[in-house]
Amino acid sequence: MPEPAPSSIGKPRSAALPWPFLASLSGYTARNLSQDLAAGLTLAAIAIPEQMATARLGGFSPEIGFVAFIAGTLGFAAFGANRFLSVGADSTITPIFGGGLMIWMVVGTPDYAGMAGALALLVGVFLICGGLFCLGWIADLLSLPVTTGFLAGISVHIVVSQLPGLLGLPPPSGGLLHRLGAIAMQLDRANVYCIAIGLSVLCLTLGAEYRSARIPGALIGLLIATAAVVVFGLESHGVSVLDVIPGKLPRLSWPAATLDELLHVVPLALIISAVIMLQTAATTRSFVSDPGATPVVNRDFIGVGAGNILAGLFGAFPVNASPPRTAIVSETGARSQIAGLLAALLVLLLIAFGAKLLAHVPNAALAGVLLFIASRIFHLRAIIEVFHQTFEEFALIMITMVSIVILPIETGVGIGIVLSLIHGVWTTTRANLIEFEKVPGTSIWWAPSGKHKGETHRAILVVAFQAPLSFLNAYSFKQRFLDEIERRPKPLDLVVLEASSIIAIDFTASKILAEVIQHCQSLGVAFSVARLESVRAQKSFAIFGVMELLGEDHFFHSVDEAIQASAKSV
Repeated sequence: MPEPAPSSIGKPRSAALPWPFLASLSGYTARNLSQDLAAGLTLAAIAIPEQMATARLGGFSPEIGFVAFIAGTLGFAAFGANRFLSVGADSTITPIFGGGLMIWMVVGTPDYAGMAGALALLVGVFLICGGLFCLGWIADLLSLPVTTGFLAGISVHIVVSQLPGLLGLPPPSGGLLHRLGAIAMQLDRANVYCIAIGLSVLCLTLGAEYRSARIPGALIGLLIATAAVVVFGLESHGVSVLDVIPGKLPRLSWPAATLDELLHVVPLALIISAVIMLQTAATTRSFVSDPGATPVVNRDFIGVGAGNILAGLFGAFPVNASPPRTAIVSETGARSQIAGLLAALLVLLLIAFGAKLLAHVPNAALAGVLLFIASRIFHLRAIIEVFHQTFEEFALIMITMVSIVILPIETGVGIGIVLSLIHGVWTTTRANLIEFEKVPGTSIWWAPSGKHKGETHRAILVVAFQAPLSFLNAYSFKQRFLDEIERRPKPLDLVVLEASSIIAIDFTASKILAEVIQHCQSLGVAFSVARLESVRAQKSFAIFGVMELLGEDHFFHSVDEAIQASAKSV
């Protein structure tokens, strides 16, 4: 990792200014330029093959991937906060919008390109609104297992989509399973030269990353593969190439899409926006610009949103924050978005003056690059770790992955989001009422432990509910509480609710808790609350009348204090 930046680059001014422009350049000095230049050259070397391959993944010509990278970089550099974040064509969202648009449009047609641009505009608007209304918390709604399953499903889509290019076969149409079956039926027609090229680029890229993430293995692989095609005349042996790419500079234009077509893609735009928010938040939190500074996630949403709007206006498609490219920018010592802007400039020069150089790039080589990307997002170690630790969350991974593989991809993503929310709700409702025991020789009351047998008191019941109390679990809380009181031997003098884990309580739960307290009082059993530490819960107890019902003299700093107070009152 590079050394920390000089102190001349202070914390981002985004925390102080209401609308910072080019925030990553705050405090910039000339001595930072050499670091940004080196990082920009490395970023361009990594981005060029990746953007070409990702564009092909979505059914676009390679230069559209370059346009997406330029637009995403310009938009984020202008309005984003993170100094390292790289925005451009991304293999995570490309299969999602590609699969969604294919329902209405034919890939490669002007209508398909126009709808992709309109979709980028919608996504940009949603992301900017998300940033302005501080919706960064949305990124926390997807659990890690669901996210892992989502990425695994996307990687399967990438692999299946690239098998024809790797094998030198014509790409079949239809759903993923249908395409896989069609490919299997044509295996005897596979081109050995294409297979050799694709696997060589894959192995070279994997090896370069293993050696150092700074080595542009994909670019080196593309150069070697292209040279092999030219020197050995492999096109005559059935190796397909990109052909001549028009060297047209990107121009601003409004995407051709009707209002009815826009309304059709709004749900797809919302799904893509949610995925981008998730990936952007994870990336900006993983690569903090300044040590000790708080990531400005909402500002980065605005930056990525601006990049999407520019991408739509330049005739490209939705763009996203890239964790691997951001890692490269950070590790090569960049100090601002100048590194990204330099890389964008180099890509622009390639479009203007070097497009003809790409004519002999073999499609199999691009397939090898995308297979490498698929391997990066298929987190096998995380899947195995979850399997060994919790089968329930492993099931979440598998259900999400299978949904994305079998169903239309945007439907699978939607199912993953719903599953994540259901899992969160289910986890909250599973909270159990626990009877505490006194640790022998102390005044501490604690949850039962298998190591040491705790002490209990015949006439005292100490219970804890280790979750926020809300309408989701209030009724099960009441039933378990009453069951616990019922099974206790009589007489019961005191019930103490150890409330250290109740960090919040809503209106419904407060009414249910009041019913439990009143039931205890009707039985002649005193009720006390100990360790209500959450300020938020304390305010709720007061607002909802629970504190008035019990009396402030029934709230204590410890269970032992509550028991001693009850003994004195007898």
